[in-house]
Amino acid sequence: MNANTSHRHLHQVCTRCVMDTTDVDITFDAAGVCSHCHRYDRVARERLIPPAERPARLAALVADIKADGRGKPYDCIIGVSGGVDSTYVAWLVKDLGLRPLAVHLDNGWDSELAVANIEKTLKTLGFDLYTHVIDWDEFRDLQVAFLKAATPDGEVPTDHAIAALLYEQAARHGLRHVISGTNVATEAVLPEKWGYGYFDWRYVRDVHRRFGKRRLTTYPHFSLLKLAYFIFVRRIRMVSLLNHVEYDKAQAMQLLQDKLGWVYYGGKHYESVYTRFYQAYVLPRKFAIDKRRAHLSSLILSRQMTREQALAALQEPVHPERALLEDRDYSIKKLGLDVEEFERIMASPNRTFHDYRTSRGWFAIAKRVLNSGRRLIG
Repeated sequence: MNANTSHRHLHQVCTRCVMDTTDVDITFDAAGVCSHCHRYDRVARERLIPPAERPARLAALVADIKADGRGKPYDCIIGVSGGVDSTYVAWLVKDLGLRPLAVHLDNGWDSELAVANIEKTLKTLGFDLYTHVIDWDEFRDLQVAFLKAATPDGEVPTDHAIAALLYEQAARHGLRHVISGTNVATEAVLPEKWGYGYFDWRYVRDVHRRFGKRRLTTYPHFSLLKLAYFIFVRRIRMVSLLNHVEYDKAQAMQLLQDKLGWVYYGGKHYESVYTRFYQAYVLPRKFAIDKRRAHLSSLILSRQMTREQALAALQEPVHPERALLEDRDYSIKKLGLDVEEFERIMASPNRTFHDYRTSRGWFAIAKRVLNSGRRLIG
């Protein structure tokens, strides 16, 4: 644990899920149930399509997508990473008779398994693929800047670029629907400080201004104004298709293995070498954060796992120690850091997005005034 990490209160674990006070903003009710559980219940009511309404709502959505794509080579955009969520989305859109363009961001960190999963999936389903290979020198500079920023949301450089790329490709092809793998069942629980910023270019830019060394001339990005253009002028919708179906992760993984030859990579988003390194090495050691708590809590709340099973899973190592050290050495070298500089970064005072310029206030105002941001953005 980083010596700079401190806790304001005694350690406490939720009595319903497995989130705990490593999230410094967590609160508990009189029964010991945490704020993430209460938020999950609210979000599930708002975003999950009730089972009785799913067939009609899904049919109407598919009809809209097909109508908007009439006369065009594609009718929607899907992102593909080789992971379970995006691969299952690809399977579903094929089953629904849609004609997507698959879009992949190659940020230099794809594992061999991820590449193989993408190739097998798209070959079997017959989808076209557009791959954007990011400028490595620019991107490495931005990733190192986020490490130096000392915030626990160091995956923002990838996530922001992916979102920008999906919107850009939809606009380029005149399409109105981007079908994403984001979903309530497996992703609803995530503390804000652990994952803020993937939509916030002002935040990304400020971190890079303070710690970066190169100009970001080709990095895919979008400002708040550009986001408004995509949503309200081009009328592009981010559609969370998995909220329209019964999404059971274990069942989805089995189907993908049976039908597509898809191979599991050992952890949520571990299809990326950097994500595996960041979540399994950096977060626990620098921030005392085990991100599995959020992932497992979502599965508990969506009734795909019991709390006892989740607690048992947390007793297992986040990743084998030898593999962790190999990932560390590989990642440090690939980022152009020496061991001493990396250790200085790991020992630096921990911060959060609050220590940098953001557009968080503007996003909050937009959601309150328009009351449609949730429907259009996520």
